[in-house]
Amino acid sequence: MFLKFFKKADPPDDMQLVQQYRTTADMDCLGELFERHTEMVYLVCLKYLRDEEESKDATMQVFESLTELLLKHDIANFKSWLHVTTKNHCLMQLRAKKGKEQVSLEDASPPFMENSDLFHLSDAEQKEEDEKLLAQGLETLPPEQRTCVELFYLQQKSYKEIAEQTGCDLNKVKSYIQNGKRNLKLYMEKHHEPR
Repeated sequence: MFLKFFKKADPPDDMQLVQQYRTTADMDCLGELFERHTEMVYLVCLKYLRDEEESKDATMQVFESLTELLLKHDIANFKSWLHVTTKNHCLMQLRAKKGKEQVSLEDASPPFMENSDLFHLSDAEQKEEDEKLLAQGLETLPPEQRTCVELFYLQQKSYKEIAEQTGCDLNKVKSYIQNGKRNLKLYMEKHHEPR
């Protein structure tokens, strides 16, 4: 009984740290999360970027972005959310790069555009052009469609999760995704230059 007074308290789990940061904006909470997950984030970056220095930079950028992202997103499982966030960060970086082979959004699960011949590409250069076109197409969508499409395809959120996160009705979410996908397909077909 006497020893109980000297027992150290268990360290807070990830979600407790996230909640604490959201309520207090205490950077020590982010520091603790950074310490726990740096290796995982770095390895995900390395998998996609295939360059040690770029991966170190990307790791720091991901954690810097958490100061805002943690306040915006409802997170159920921090580690898996961080994994997806890191992956998306790397995909965005790869799309922004010129002249190098890029990771395609078709690798995202489920496939970004079903039944689209645009993603059966013959070489990396054409693939890169289509990646740019897709990013531009996303920017042309109405905000609700863009948000729902990105959450569904890039962050693999369910309809229900998207409805909770955006405050939209479930049927509206389905409609935004369906219409967003159709509008993207039309944009890609209109702006795609056949080789």
